[in-house]
Amino acid sequence: MSKHILIVDDSKTVRNLVAFIMKKEGFKVTTAEDGLDGLEKLYSLTEVDLIVSDVNMPRMDGLTFIKTVREQAAYRDIPIVVLSTEGQDRDVETGLIVGANLYMIKPAQPEKLVRNVKMLLG
Repeated sequence: MSKHILIVDDSKTVRNLVAFIMKKEGFKVTTAEDGLDGLEKLYSLTEVDLIVSDVNMPRMDGLTFIKTVREQAAYRDIPIVVLSTEGQDRDVETGLIVGANLYMIKPAQPEKLVRNVKMLLG
């Protein structure tokens, strides 16, 4: 069975692009438009194997979203990739501190994104 990836980004263009790349690699994809929507989707799905999340989003930003996911035992071990335009060291550090496994700067090269996702899914 193919792995399921949850993509959380307020940009429809980014959501569609990342979804397209992941589907092409054979992954099952669900998208959400912000952290709150991301949590709702996460709770309603039977299994999510990996999350790709933006940082700057309305209603609930990516860092709050990741922190919320990490606080719940059921989701503590899901690999999370941050995909953000915020690329300063402090942004990366904060992302990793709240629980992201990997921090990538937009625009991410599709090959690199796929390679990292496959590595995290191991």
